Amino acid sequence: MKITLVVAMAENGVIGRDGELPWRLSTDLRRFKAETLGKPVVMGRKTWESIGRPLPGRRNVVVTRNRAYQAEGADVVGSLEEALELAKADAAPEVAVIGGGEIFRQALEIADRLSVTHVLADIDGDAHFPRIDERLWTVVSTEEVPAGEKDDYATRYVVYQRQGEAN
Repeated sequence: MKITLVVAMAENGVIGRDGELPWRLSTDLRRFKAETLGKPVVMGRKTWESIGRPLPGRRNVVVTRNRAYQAEGADVVGSLEEALELAKADAAPEVAVIGGGEIFRQALEIADRLSVTHVLADIDGDAHFPRIDERLWTVVSTEEVPAGEKDDYATRYVVYQRQGEAN
C-alpha cells in the first residue's frame, strides 16, 4: 500500500494557525478532493475538528490518544500504525495522510510520496510541516498554479517520490 502525504504549506513550512488553514485556496481544495477521493484519509484529531465533518467519498480515520474520543462518520484509532492497518484491511492501494503537523512528522518517515502545494508566501502560523530532505526525495513533477479568483496566493504543486521507490 502506497502512503502519500497530501499537504499545503507556506514557504516557511507553516501549514496551520489556531487550528485552521491560514489561507483561502479554492483551486487547491479542488485538487485536494481529486487527489484523495476514493482513498482512506488519515488525520489527527485537530485536523478532523478543523474540517468539522467527514470528507465524503473517503474512509475518514482520526488518530488521537484519547480512546474515548468520538468522531461521527469516522473511525477513531490510537496511532498512525492502527490507521494504516485499517486502510490495509480495506485493501486500499493508497492511503492519504492529510495532517496535521504531528501526524505528518510520524508519517514522513514511512511515506512513499509527497503531494505538496507550496503556497508562495511566508505566513504566520503555529503548525509546521517537517523539512523535506532533498537527499531522500526526488521531484517527479512540478506545476505552477497562478492565484485564481478565490485564492489568496499563487502556488506551486510538486510531487515528490522517495528515492529508490518506483512511481
